[in-house]
Amino acid sequence: MLSNREIADIFETISDMLQLKGEVVHRYLSYRRAAETIRELPRDLRAIAAEGDLTAIDNIGRTLADKIEEMLASGELQFYEKLKAEIPEGVVEMMRLNGVGPKKARLFWDELDITDVNALETAARAGKLAALKGMGQKSEQKIIDAIDAQARRTGRAPLGKALPAAQNIVALLREIDAVKQIEIAGSIRRARPTIGDVDILVAVDDMADSAEIMRAFVNMQNVARVLGHGETKSSVELLDGVQVDLRVLPAARWGTALQYFTGSMAHNVKVRQIALAKGYSLNEHALSPVDEDGEIIADADKRTFSTEAALYEALGLAWIPPELREDTGEIEASRGDGLPALITLDDIRADLHMHTTYSDGKASVRDMALAAIERGREYIVITDHSRSLGIANGLSIERLLALGAEIERVNDELGDRIRVFWGTEMDINADGSLDYPDDVLARLDFVIASLHTSLGQERQRITERLLNAIRNPHVDLIGHPHAQRIPEREPVDADMDAVFAAALEHDTALEINANPIRLDLSAAYARRAAEMGIRLAINTDAHHPRDMDLMHYGIRTARRGWITAETVINTWPLARFAAWCRRHD
Repeated sequence: MLSNREIADIFETISDMLQLKGEVVHRYLSYRRAAETIRELPRDLRAIAAEGDLTAIDNIGRTLADKIEEMLASGELQFYEKLKAEIPEGVVEMMRLNGVGPKKARLFWDELDITDVNALETAARAGKLAALKGMGQKSEQKIIDAIDAQARRTGRAPLGKALPAAQNIVALLREIDAVKQIEIAGSIRRARPTIGDVDILVAVDDMADSAEIMRAFVNMQNVARVLGHGETKSSVELLDGVQVDLRVLPAARWGTALQYFTGSMAHNVKVRQIALAKGYSLNEHALSPVDEDGEIIADADKRTFSTEAALYEALGLAWIPPELREDTGEIEASRGDGLPALITLDDIRADLHMHTTYSDGKASVRDMALAAIERGREYIVITDHSRSLGIANGLSIERLLALGAEIERVNDELGDRIRVFWGTEMDINADGSLDYPDDVLARLDFVIASLHTSLGQERQRITERLLNAIRNPHVDLIGHPHAQRIPEREPVDADMDAVFAAALEHDTALEINANPIRLDLSAAYARRAAEMGIRLAINTDAHHPRDMDLMHYGIRTARRGWITAETVINTWPLARFAAWCRRHD
């Protein structure tokens, strides 16, 4: 029986096939919108169909509802089977490569009879694509690069997908009286940008209560398949394809288990080595005394820990924040006073990157300001897109000036409740020029410069574009410096040594974009920038008031990068931030 995810995948593939066939836009887009809707459904399509009409679901009309019902009843869709007979599935996979698309995929199929990615790679490496119309050696190399990038992807779920799913499960299970403690563990707790399986731990006083918890878990509405159902561990696959493992354990060994299942493997290996040096074997259950040969002493008392802090203390270590547990120096730092006071969400006073209806946002300047007040922000910067980004309704100079006047009106209305700064997210153009002239930039309070187009340029060109922006005295921040989108678009190829050196020299801040499809700068780059003395900003890039709630993803990324509040300019009091914005005057 097909799951929501499998039905969504079929609709998405149909959309791609119809695009390859040259069908009208609204037809193939209807399947794509339906696929997106189905992936986000919190309930099984089977249950919805049993209760009523599938057309009550957004983006599902009668035609698509009939097709869903056919798949639910038979496990197949004749329309899809007919399309597969016409179009090889490998051609669809080719068009999903970055930089290929339907026109080129069709070209390779028609002209060279290439029907899968393997054949495409062979042809590209043999130089057979360059001679085709509209191609060339550079285009051919880009396809090779795209194939290499695809091979590096692991199929892991983005943090922005896995974390909300895990949080919903935690909220559901927390309602059970027998649950004394519950926590998301694994790579989510460490805030990695992509996640394999979701790990959730539950502590109980009486292990007899685990049966009730496991029944609730495997019978959740958003479960597509039960992969395992035991007394202390169960595994399910959710409708969106994420696998979740649940473990129930005695409260007495909560700290030991939470430390173990949080990881990372490299971190845990070092912790176990420390334990062994002290005469203990450490696993998820306990610290067990060992003899001279490292064998556990059978009749010796084992030590369990109800908190992680107690376990770390027993090993001579300070408690280590989960985000740091990657064996990147945190264990050594925890032996002394070397662990940083990591930034927290409470440290954030402002959001310096957001969009309104002036460009591609969904709310007015006033509504964004009011939403920021609700979230405790003391000041914000409105940074609508600049004129070259037509797809985002970028602002002409005249409209930018009108935005400034609107911001002034909002400031007059809201008074000291919040300060709204006038800014822009300005495109760094393909030739390295900036989208507004200096005399316009000089009038703004705050300027972000970002890469949005021509992201496949060679390393030297991309780097020079970033450097041109950083050297401009009116540019305050480089937005999402790598221009990545998780998981479909890899970071641009830039010389970050040169970028960091210029940012430090010109006192230009770099952004950690908190949107979970960005998380850019990455933790590793943020840590390096901070160690050099470069200022950072953590922003949501909000296009809707609810997007401001994504800030915690940026905080998690910053914590992975050992970032403290002092490094981040939007933790500063209003007066200090305003003074910094005038530093080049």
